[in-house]
Amino acid sequence: MRTLLTALLLAVVTVTLGAESPAAGPWKFTMSSPMGTVEAKVDLKVDGETLTGSFDLGGGRVWPVESGSIKGDAVAFTLKRDRPSGGSMAYEMTGTVKGDTISGNAKAMDNNVEWSMVRQK
Repeated sequence: MRTLLTALLLAVVTVTLGAESPAAGPWKFTMSSPMGTVEAKVDLKVDGETLTGSFDLGGGRVWPVESGSIKGDAVAFTLKRDRPSGGSMAYEMTGTVKGDTISGNAKAMDNNVEWSMVRQK
């Protein structure tokens, strides 16, 4: 009986440790803004409740995920970009993971814009 319980506990721990967060992996990002549609290839990584990764917008423009977190199905992170006129601009991103999609809102300069991502396989 003890051997069976030990084997069962080991199997549960192995499955739990091997389980990947639903937010981890490659994504295709889309956001409509007053300046046009923004698309990016996104790679997200999860370590506990910490979310990291990058947004590749093409043309050498890569924005790192900063101050990222994931709690359950809720994600939050910041994206910063350089402005052509100088300085930088920050997007405060919040969203919800639902299967192979993440959708949410981006807040920047007192504006809110909806965004979405679809998992790339």
